[in-house]
Formats: sequence, structure tokens, C-alpha cells
Amino acid sequence: MTGYTMLRNGGAGNGGQPWLLRWSSRIRLTWLSFTLFIILVFFPLIAHYYLTTIDDADDAGKRIFGPRTGNELCEVKHVQDLCRIRESVSEELLQLEAKRQELNSEIAKLNLKIEACKKSIENAKQDLLQLKNVISQTEHSYKELMAQNQPKLSLPIRLLPDKDDVTFPLPKSNRNCRLHNCFDYSRCPLTSGFPVYVYNSDDYPFGSSLDPLIKQAFEATVRTNVYVTENANIACVYIILVGEMQEPVMPKPTELEQQLHSLPYWRTDGHNHLIINLSRKSETQNFLYNISTGRAMIAQSTFYDVQYRPGFDIVVSPLVHAMSEPNFLEIPPQVPVKRKYLFSFQGEKIESLRSSLQEVRSFEEEIEGNAPADYDDRIITTLKAVQDSKLDFVLVEFTCKNQPKASLPTEWALCGERDDRLELLKLSTFALIITPGDTRLVISAGCAMRLFEALEVGAIPVVLGEQVQLPYNDVIRWNEAALIIPKPRITEVHFLLRSISDNDLLAMRRQGRFLWETYFSTSDNVFSTVLAIIRTRIQIPAAPIREETAVEIPHRSGKAAGTDPNMADNGDLDLGPVETEPPYASPKYLRNFTLTAMDIYRNWNSAPGPFHLFPYTPFDPVLPSEAKFLGSGTGFRPIGGGAGGSGKEFQAALGGNVPREQFTVVMLTYEREEVLMNSLERLNGLPYLNKVVVVWNSPKLPSEDLLWPDIGVPIMVVRTEKNSLNNRFLPWDEIETEAILSIDDDAHLRHDEIMFGFRVWREARDRIVGFPGRYHAWDIPHQSWLYNSNYSCELSMVLTGAAFFHKYYAYLYSYVMPQAIRDMVDEYINCEDIAMNFLVSHLTRKPPIKVTSRWTFRCPGCPQALSHDDSHFHERHKCINFFVKVYGYMPLLYTQFRVDSVLFKTRLPHDKTKCFKFI
Repeated sequence: MTGYTMLRNGGAGNGGQPWLLRWSSRIRLTWLSFTLFIILVFFPLIAHYYLTTIDDADDAGKRIFGPRTGNELCEVKHVQDLCRIRESVSEELLQLEAKRQELNSEIAKLNLKIEACKKSIENAKQDLLQLKNVISQTEHSYKELMAQNQPKLSLPIRLLPDKDDVTFPLPKSNRNCRLHNCFDYSRCPLTSGFPVYVYNSDDYPFGSSLDPLIKQAFEATVRTNVYVTENANIACVYIILVGEMQEPVMPKPTELEQQLHSLPYWRTDGHNHLIINLSRKSETQNFLYNISTGRAMIAQSTFYDVQYRPGFDIVVSPLVHAMSEPNFLEIPPQVPVKRKYLFSFQGEKIESLRSSLQEVRSFEEEIEGNAPADYDDRIITTLKAVQDSKLDFVLVEFTCKNQPKASLPTEWALCGERDDRLELLKLSTFALIITPGDTRLVISAGCAMRLFEALEVGAIPVVLGEQVQLPYNDVIRWNEAALIIPKPRITEVHFLLRSISDNDLLAMRRQGRFLWETYFSTSDNVFSTVLAIIRTRIQIPAAPIREETAVEIPHRSGKAAGTDPNMADNGDLDLGPVETEPPYASPKYLRNFTLTAMDIYRNWNSAPGPFHLFPYTPFDPVLPSEAKFLGSGTGFRPIGGGAGGSGKEFQAALGGNVPREQFTVVMLTYEREEVLMNSLERLNGLPYLNKVVVVWNSPKLPSEDLLWPDIGVPIMVVRTEKNSLNNRFLPWDEIETEAILSIDDDAHLRHDEIMFGFRVWREARDRIVGFPGRYHAWDIPHQSWLYNSNYSCELSMVLTGAAFFHKYYAYLYSYVMPQAIRDMVDEYINCEDIAMNFLVSHLTRKPPIKVTSRWTFRCPGCPQALSHDDSHFHERHKCINFFVKVYGYMPLLYTQFRVDSVLFKTRLPHDKTKCFKFI
């Protein structure tokens, strides 16, 4: 501390020491600065010189510094990576440039092609326009050629009621009236549609005398008939109801005649008029016998030979069920074939025609030609002898225990009440009907009543007397439902009845049941039959059966439907060409004008040849022999081969005799939108599909934001009035094809399966063709029928959850099948598929056809349906037994037949496939 102070102060004791210190400090700073200068200036110069001269050596390989080439520089280790990157970038730039040049050249070429295509399109458009002009000219030339070769047709001129019919020829007498001389055809042209005008009986005095029940039933029938019109000026036929009348207030014959002649459109002689006299009793007042009816036709149940005009007048059945439908549950079954009594008869003859010879004649003398005036005595003796012989159980009673019903002279009166007579007939295999002894009485209400009751309960009628005119005898082949035996053959009746086989007995009983249901059972059937007979006689086609108007539910579409490869995979089965054309409707086969002039008398269950005929419906009950398909959009063609040829030709025709045909999918759904959408998407690209009709069975409409798939064909969503499984089979007017594929919304079928099923159906158009097979079985312990869905080697039903059938059956199911069956379907919400199988088997007497080996068709993972309910099978057992009661027998038939393609899963060379790929 002391030294430091001294230095600071210059040193108190030494005066020269501070100066020395300052000088030494300066010397050190100067030296330091000089050293740094030398280092910074001379050392770089020396280094530069050394470096520039070190490479002047003769050994060039020893040069370390100095300028070098690019390749030599790359040999340096620390810059090799950078070089590689530079080279890669350069190569890529060169390649991109080359590609750019190639693309430019391709663009130039494509531009040239575009220009060439535009020129080709323009040329094609010109060619197409020329072709259209050629086609148009050809069509025009064809029409001109056809017009030259065909006469020009015009509608007939209609005669109005106020026009004088001076040119209409008059017959010599009313007894000689036939259609050609007593009917004005000019009022009924072929295109008229057969309009019928019905007088209101209340507008005339005799209307107060009519039976109230008959009058009410007749008016109810008229209101629903499709031919009835309120415009009398265009009417073809005029109808007036005059009976049955009540006895106390019945008008006199002269008064009734005056009232008939005063009808507004009677026109002096009553031509084109029909007078209907219906009856509910066994005795019909034949008050028209003494009345001049002119040229008017008469329809009643009692006729004398001098009154009846064959081919002009109509014998009608009695109107037993006037205001009530028949109870099918009270009708006995059709089996067993043979019943307790071989035959039965109950009746009493009030007045008998005796022979003019009072002595008793032997039967041998009668055979030799001395026939008695009345065979009834011989009939009584013979039938009593058969009863006393006890060879068979028979019941004949010729005296009523109670007061017999009123009857005409020489007619056998009915005994007892109707219920008692039906109970006896239920126990009888045959029911004897003895015609009146007076041969001048060609038909009586008593005989018609016996015939009605026999057919109702399934007793085969045996009519003794060939001169009788049975109801609708000119259009019905009665020999297929009844036995008509001349009275002289009474001794051979027992032998004849015993010789009939069980099969023939069942066929006759079944035909009789069909006749009764179609033409006798209700007032609608009776009135429709009378109109159909007149319409058939004058050869006017029947009116088409009405179709259900489809009320469409608006929906949005546009969702692209995917293609499931499993759905469209046809495997090894070649099923023909795929339709690429837009949907088209099948040809409509209506009852044309030619068909009415070519009616053939063939019965529906015994028709030979390739045609399978079907009974008419109550909407058009003409005759069972005329049973062909009818109605708008329906038709029936022979069941046979395709368009001919083999292999490719048969493939192109797809079977059947129509080269081009499609089918309509009808899908029933109920509030399962996701399942429905998936099922619709699976139909995308399905060949031969015309349209999809979705029957929306729920009162709740589909979601507004639901987007429906676009599957290439129209999807029609139909709103229903109520939730009913019967809606599945309604004949919707949107169905434009004959073939219907009924499918559940959860059915999972491949395209090849559907196509093959359609192909099989075209070869068997009268059958149900489908996939899931079921069968019925007899339960011995409970003595009832059971429904079975187990795997089996036989089947009797094909469920309509995935099956093809003809649209004609939709008409029959909805309009003709007994209402009791549809009611039970609604009650159980079940069994509609069983009902359809019953109907088709009942009509065709054939089992359905199953295709493919699949036993189930439900989609995996779909929500549970009604069939998963525990009560499902129990209800189906009940349905089968109820349907058997309604039909009177079990119509289902067993089969062990299943259809597969001949070349199913068979690999053959392309040039070896010239054979039928079918059943």
C-alpha cells in the first residue's frame, strides 16, 4: 500500500524513477505494435510466395494447391455429395424437358384427332338424319301400303230410340224370336263396351209388388256393375225387374203388360229389352206366360216349351242368398269322396199324370215301345227296390213328413225346411232331381232349387229327364258337373252310379262347386252371368277388370347405387344376353273381337292341348269353357317352347314364345328404410327388370331426407289405404308386365338366380316359380293340417317372398278369391303367401316350381321380420286349416321336382354349347 502511494505521488524519495517507468511502458507498446505489423504483413507475403512456388516442381502429381479441373475437384472427399446432387438435378431437368417436348407433341396429335372426331360426329349426325328420314319415309310407305291392302273401317251408326225402325224385319210370331230377327245389333257395335240401361222399378206401379229382398239385392248389384249406364240413349240392352212378386198385391196380367209396353224405350215391340223374373222360393209365378212380351228377352227359372225360345231366353238360377254372402265354413268338405248315402231324394208329387190306359202295364211292354205318359210311377218303384235291397245306403222318401212346399202341377215338391234338406244332402254322394212329369214344363223353380242346393253342399246332381233346360244350359257344359239321365234308364241308374270312379266323382264335385261359386251363389254372380251370356251371344268383348290406381309417394332419387359383385356374378351359368334397352311394357293381350267369335267349349280342369284354361271371374262369368286370361294388361299364351332353334337362339329368346319380355318387382315394406334401400341397391343392373313398385304399407310416410338409389329403372313408391299384407297382390296399374317378381324387402338373391327364375317362369306361366319351398303335412294326433318349413325332399308351396307369378293371379286374389281368406290374412297379419299358393293350385291343379337349391333367402344381418315371432307358425297352422274349409278340400299338391340348368356348373368349350341350357 505504501509503495502504491509512492508511485502515485511520483516517489517522495527517488525523483528519477517515475520517468523510467513511463519510458519502459512506451518501449513495450512500440515493440508490441511492430511485432504485430510484421506478423500481419510479412507472414502472408511469405506464405503466398511459398504456395505459388511449391507447385512448380516437376512432379505434377505432388501439386497440392493451384488451379485444378472440375473432375479433379470432385475427387475431394468433402465436396463429393454436393457434386452428386448437382448431377442428379441436372439429369432431372433434362428428363423433364424431354417429357415436356413429348407432351407437346402428343397434345398436337390429340388436337388433330379432336378435329377429326368433330368432323366424324358431324358426318355421323348427317348420316343419322338421313337414316331418320329414310325410316320415316319407309314407315309412311308401309302405312300407305297397309291402307291400300286393308279396307277402311268406320264405327257403326248408332240408332237412337226416337228413330223409327222401319227396316227392322218382323218375325212371323214371338215364338220364333231369335237374335237374328228380334235383336237390333246396330245398337250394340263392337266398340260400344256393351252399355246396359236398367229401369227403376219404383217408377212403375208393379214396383210396389216386388219382393223387398230381391229388389234390394238387385239394386245393390246394379250400382256396382261395370256395364250399367245412366244414359239410355247409348244403351245396348234395357233391363227391367218384374219379379218375384208378392201374392196379395200382384198386378193382373193385362195391367203388367200395359206397364211394360209403356216403358220409355220399349219402341212398340220391346226389342233389346230383357225382362228379369228372379225368385227366392221353390215356386216361381210364371205370370209372363200369358203376357205379350214382344221381342224382349226373358230371364226366369220356370219355362214352358211354348214359351221358351232357345238361344234367346235365359234360364236363371234362384236367388237364394239375396242379401247375404254364403258362409263357406258351413259348406262341407269335398272329401271324403263317398258319403253315407249313395243317393238321396225327398219329395212329394201333388198331381201326377196318369196314363190314358187304366190297366197296369208291365215294364217289358213299356220297353217294347208302349211308353206310359208318366214315368214317375216306375221311378218310384225302382228307387224303392234299390232302397229295400240294402246293397247300398240310399234314402228315398216320396211323401213329406210335413206340408210340402207349393209347386206346379206334375212337379215334385220340396219337403221340409232348407236347413233340413241341406243336412241330408251333406250326407249324400248323389242328389236325385226328378224333372216334372209334364214334358211341356222344360224347367221349373223347384228343379232349379234342388240343383242349387246340391251344388252348394257338394252332392253330385243326377237329373232324371233329358228334356230339362238347366240354368245357363247354352253356355255351361253340365255333363262335367252333373249326370243327366233319361227317365227310361231309371233301372240302370244304380249300376251307373256305382261304376263311377272316385277320381271322376271328385272332379265332378269340384266342378260343381266352381259353377255354384261363380254363377249361382250371390246376386252379383247371377246378374253378371245374365249380362255375360247376352254379351257373348252378340260377340262383344268383355270389359277389362279394373286395376288398383297407384297413388305415388313423392321421393328423391339420385343416390348412386353401388354394384355388389356377388349380386351380379353369374358364376358358370350363362343366362343369355343382358338387356341394354330402356324399360318397355310387355304386350297387352286383351280379349279382342276375334276371341269372342271363336269361343270353344272346354272345361278349365280337363282342357286338352297346350292351353291351361282358367275360370272367369264374377266380373265376367261367361262360361267355364271360355276360361282364358282377361283384363287390361293380361293375356295367356300356349305353354311351350321358345322362339325355336337351340343354344344361342334359345338363349336369346330366354324361353317362352315372346322374344322380348321383362318383369316387374313388387316389394312390400314397412318402416325399414335402411333395409329397403339396401335391397333396392342390390337390384342395380338387374337384366330384364322393367320397374320396381314399392308398396309402402305404413301410414307414416318415408323420411323427407331419404335419398333413394338410382338403379337404372323407375322406382314407384305406392301409398296404401291400410296396413295389409293383401296389398302385396293388388293389381296395380303401374305394373305393365305380365310377370311379377314378388319379393320381400329383406330378400337376398343374386342376379343370376333371379334371371334363371324368370326364365323358368316363362316356360310355366301358369305356375308360381320361386326359391323358398315349404310343404304341408297331416297331423294324425290332432287330425289337422300343419305348416312345415323344415328341409324336405318334397314341397307343396313356394313362398311369395321371392317368387314369380302372372299378374292374372293378382286379379283373382284381390277380386275373386273368397273375402273370408283376405279377412283372415288381415286378422293374423300373416298367411298371404299360403293363400296365393292355395289359389293357384286350386285353379291349375299343379304344384309350384322351385328353382335353385337354396332353402332360405333372407339377407344376413337384417332386422327381424314378422316370421321370427313365436306365434308365426301357430298362426300358419290355423290358416291352412281355415283355407281348407273355405275351398272344401286341400288344393295343395306335393312335388319332388326342382329346376336347375342342364349345364349348371358345367364347363364346356365355347364351340360345344349348342344345346338347350334349360330344363
